[in-house]
Amino acid sequence: MSRRDRATDSYKEYAEKQKYTSNDVITSAHGCPIGDHTNVMTVGPRGPLLVSDQLYMEEQAHFDRERIPERVVHAKGAGAFGYFEVTKPDIQKYTKASLFKSVGKRTPVAIRFSTVAGELGAADTVRDPRGFAVKFYTDEGIWDMTGNNTPIFFIRDPFLFPSFIRSQKRNPRTHLKDPDMFWDLISLRPECLHQTAFLFSDRGIPDGYRHMNGYGSHTYKFINDKNEAVYCKFHFKTDQGIKNIDPARAAVLAGTDPDYAIRDLYNAIANKNFPSWTFYVQIMTYQQAEKFPFNPFDLTKVWPHADYPLIEVGKLVLDRNPENYFAEVEQLAFSPSSFVPGIGPSPDKMLQARLFAYDDTHRHRLGANFHHIPVNRPKCPVITPTLRDGPYCFDDNGGGMPNYFPNSFLKAKDNPKYIEHRDRVMIPDIDRHESANEDNYTQVANFWQKVLKEDERERLIENMAKHLINAQEFIRDRFVGHCEKAHKEFGKRLRLALDKL
Repeated sequence: MSRRDRATDSYKEYAEKQKYTSNDVITSAHGCPIGDHTNVMTVGPRGPLLVSDQLYMEEQAHFDRERIPERVVHAKGAGAFGYFEVTKPDIQKYTKASLFKSVGKRTPVAIRFSTVAGELGAADTVRDPRGFAVKFYTDEGIWDMTGNNTPIFFIRDPFLFPSFIRSQKRNPRTHLKDPDMFWDLISLRPECLHQTAFLFSDRGIPDGYRHMNGYGSHTYKFINDKNEAVYCKFHFKTDQGIKNIDPARAAVLAGTDPDYAIRDLYNAIANKNFPSWTFYVQIMTYQQAEKFPFNPFDLTKVWPHADYPLIEVGKLVLDRNPENYFAEVEQLAFSPSSFVPGIGPSPDKMLQARLFAYDDTHRHRLGANFHHIPVNRPKCPVITPTLRDGPYCFDDNGGGMPNYFPNSFLKAKDNPKYIEHRDRVMIPDIDRHESANEDNYTQVANFWQKVLKEDERERLIENMAKHLINAQEFIRDRFVGHCEKAHKEFGKRLRLALDKL
């Protein structure tokens, strides 16, 4: 039995499909034919190199620059392409977004899955949240839905985000992952408890990317054609079924096949076993939001499904692998600020911060014109008179179009019908409002009591204790204290498990 799979046979398949003529010659970057691409130019067979060997200079100079900065978070990931198809009509009364306008309508998509804290060479099977980002190439521009495989996150205030990510990375002194760093910040901020419990449950290590759900996590806003708005949350439920990896097997895979999830996704699509997810939304009216028992924009909490049921919308299908990983996945850039008419942001503080942070990161990492890169370009016409020049300008740079606005020469104009939906708000005192003292425990108790089964509780305690034991005792005690506040049994069992280690 062959040990080769479709991913391993990638070059074999390329060779079989290659169209080649006897006149084909490799060239320089400027298109000049190359006669010898394996030997540098020297003074005699043993002599020094010549600066005049411009072919070598081009080769080496490009090699020196062929890596771009890796993403600070979500560095390691896999990407694929496919479509989203509307299957249910109910969504149309909530939003005027063109991608939802009729049952059967298909919209091209690109998707990128990723681990969050791991570096570019990290293993795919570590205990870590997974990124779940979808780029919809709609006929009214790009909508980027940037989420995770969890409906919640660790924190609710964006000021903490850089510090939280640093705590999950490497100690700046030792350059090692540090259990004190990991648990210190989590135990200092009790709002982290909900996501931490989720992370150390079975779903903390999903079996590849096909067997996990995706969530928008944040609260968003829908606007219909009557300019009526509601709040919404997005859910992508895997049609392959939830499947997770036992920690012992995950550790083995980390050493034997660290690219397990990337390989699994590639082979599934190459073998035409196309993965899919059913897309649902939750809807909350403004009136319901005002009477909600907690902040409906709190990223550390979920909306109860009993009160806000899932409404089926459509299906997301992945049916094409990237032809070139760097061009189509490494340069794939998602912007939470990229909305289309009918979809907008809520007052969620974490989302509001991401509206700035992501584009700012892309400009640093990919350049001011990252939106010109083919995989990031909309499928619809783009007319941007004032977004001109800068490094890495990949298109005609607007041609002869005036580069100021308004002007008397460009026939395309702005249109008031596309003005964003504006909410009327009462302005309270402007201050740095403390959010740590909000209810951080009720939903953790619900997760422990109502979501997890007994065997899942046992594994959560075991997974958490084995990691937490490496932190200093005062940090352990502080974190267990939060667990006890959420549910006495949760804290008691965790403390007993730690005492046995």
